[in-house]
Formats: sequence, C-alpha cells, structure tokens
Amino acid sequence: MKQNKRDKLKAAGWRVGDAGEFLGLSKEEAAFVEIKLALAASLHRRRVRRNLTQEQLAQQLGSSQSRVAKMEAADASVSLDLLVRSLLALGASRRDVAKVLAAKVA
Repeated sequence: MKQNKRDKLKAAGWRVGDAGEFLGLSKEEAAFVEIKLALAASLHRRRVRRNLTQEQLAQQLGSSQSRVAKMEAADASVSLDLLVRSLLALGASRRDVAKVLAAKVA
C-alpha cells in the first residue's frame, strides 16, 4: 500500500497493518507465507512468459491443471518442494530460485 493511502486511512481512524499482524502470525510464519507466495508468483510469471497454459504445464510436470492452479495460488496443500521443482522444470536455475527467495516482498 502506498504511504499516502496508509496515512489517509490512519487519519480516518483505521488501524493499518499487514496480513501477518491480522492473522496473528509469528515472524517466521509470515516469512514462510511470503516465500511461498513469491515462489507461486514466479511460477505463474515463468509459465506465462513461456506461453504455456496451466494444462500444458501440468502435462510437462505429469500433474493436473487444477494442481497447477493451486500451485500458482500458493494453496496450503502445495509444498515448497513442489513449487521449486516446478520452477526448475520450467528452466529456472538455482540462482533464479535464490533471487525469488531473497527478494523483498512489496
């Protein structure tokens, strides 16, 4: 959220925080969620850049379209392992994955 919008909300009496605060997550839990979301977003971007449908990616991974949709949505049933393996299958290098993990979430 942009700072000016945050300031306006606070001035109007609203309490402004992040999802981790709202859900009562520890710093570690919030970091885990951020990592999972970043990997899922990276998977989606990489799939779109390669002009693949979810179905095509699913076939490449030996999975289903609905599973790919869950992966891109960072569904709770999707492991970090599956997200990383899928990124690697799409041609991401270890360095690419490390950049995703190291990036600060906006």
